[in-house]
Amino acid sequence: MTKTRATAIGFTAILMWALLALFTVGASDVPPLQLNAICFAIGGLIGIVWIARTDGFAVLRHIPLSVYAFGTAALFGYHLLYFWALRLAPAAEASLIAYLWPLFIVVFSGLLPGERLTGQHVLGALTAFAGAALIVTGGGIGPSAASLPGYGLAFLCALTWSGYSLISRRLGSVPTAAVAVYCLATAALSGVAHMALEQTVWPADAMGWGAVLALGLGPVGLAFYTWDVGVKRGDIQLLGTASYAAPLLSTLALVLAGVTAASLKLGLAAALITAGALLAARASRSGQGVRQSRTAG
Repeated sequence: MTKTRATAIGFTAILMWALLALFTVGASDVPPLQLNAICFAIGGLIGIVWIARTDGFAVLRHIPLSVYAFGTAALFGYHLLYFWALRLAPAAEASLIAYLWPLFIVVFSGLLPGERLTGQHVLGALTAFAGAALIVTGGGIGPSAASLPGYGLAFLCALTWSGYSLISRRLGSVPTAAVAVYCLATAALSGVAHMALEQTVWPADAMGWGAVLALGLGPVGLAFYTWDVGVKRGDIQLLGTASYAAPLLSTLALVLAGVTAASLKLGLAAALITAGALLAARASRSGQGVRQSRTAG
């Protein structure tokens, strides 16, 4: 698989995550951890079917238990931290802090073998982050000391997902089939946490069930498989910067669905995110050119 194709596959995860808010609105009656358990169970079943039709389950036996523990801790930990951050801090501020993960991916990717971090990568990530901030905060935030625990959990959220993505790059030899086990284990842990912390509420109608199914098939299912391919074999710096398109595309999806109204802010955010992605793409192309020249020399 070429790096360009793997990057394109990874970008489909960002497109699916852009639908997360829309489908979550449709499934809003279901408590977060219960929704997590259902959706990750669906995501895990997707992987099971895919494995059965391709390499077979024998491939799972050769993956170390430590890798399964790592992936499960990352997926379950990220979502648990995020839900608690939103309970302890205002949603806009907590979401913005949690959305530092693409910036962390870009910055810390320079520590990975074969990667080269440039000023353009960092500038692109910061520019895209500014665009995402406009979407998430609505142009203004009001931090408070009482919300510090929530902010801290949101920051741990960002570290968890960026760390998962970067370490997955180092685990490039581990087949993507492992994600099915991550999802099923996360579903089980989410179910236990739900029973301990929440009251069970099922979707009220067919539309609610449809939203839950859509979440499990896409943003909280297939997206984790395509992201795994992207971060392991694609341009991780470009994917990190492009991830800031998710909140913009998410808002656009809500606008098209009539859930929220369009505004000039969306245009400015789109310009910033696009500019940031173009800067990162240019830096990545320049880096590839340098590496090819050195190889030829």
